[in-house]
Amino acid sequence: MAVGVVLAAGMGTRVGADGNKAYLPLAGRSMVSWSVEAVASTPEIDRTLLVHRAGERDLAETMLNTELPSLVVELVEGGDTRHGSEFNVLTYLADDVGAGLVDVVLIHDGARPLAGPDLMRAALTTARRFGGAIPGLPAGDVVRDDGHGRATTVDGTLVRVQTPQAFHAGPLLAAYRAADAAGFDGTDTSACIQRFTDVDVHCFPGAAANFKVTFPHDVDVAARLLDSRAG
Repeated sequence: MAVGVVLAAGMGTRVGADGNKAYLPLAGRSMVSWSVEAVASTPEIDRTLLVHRAGERDLAETMLNTELPSLVVELVEGGDTRHGSEFNVLTYLADDVGAGLVDVVLIHDGARPLAGPDLMRAALTTARRFGGAIPGLPAGDVVRDDGHGRATTVDGTLVRVQTPQAFHAGPLLAAYRAADAAGFDGTDTSACIQRFTDVDVHCFPGAAANFKVTFPHDVDVAARLLDSRAG
């Protein structure tokens, strides 16, 4: 069984939101609803979980009931950081993972509303084959300072990592338990699993449209793309 997780427990300081940016209106709906729908509508995903901020369960329930009433989505309270939210959701799933009922966990950002089921499917397929999967795009606009005040290009080994990321459930849970014991707080899911396991995390092609809504102009761009897709 595959479980899909959408993270929506962050703030929106850079995007200019007064509160949780996941609920910003975007093309007629809350931004996070697009991410939840993409995960839940992927046939290969058997359960969908939405991670909400502490104190926002009612907000999450209202969004689901009004915007996605036909979907079955489980709610889990997040932590103070992204890593903490991931640990909370893996703890929630721990009994099912231990019983062998969950073999793969996919984790997606609520602030990436343009990812579709095709990316979810690619992440699951890649993770089942290699153990871990992350989508990435070539980072062609990255430069380095050569130490003499001159900017030089970086070779083609760097990528911009996106979500959804997917991993074998057992090693993922073990990695987060080890991270908790060590006091480690990773920047994303792959950082934790690479630190505490020997799982082969394989990079597969991401999508240029699958950007993270971070700054005010991103909202306008994402809205236009979603409107175009609907049209």
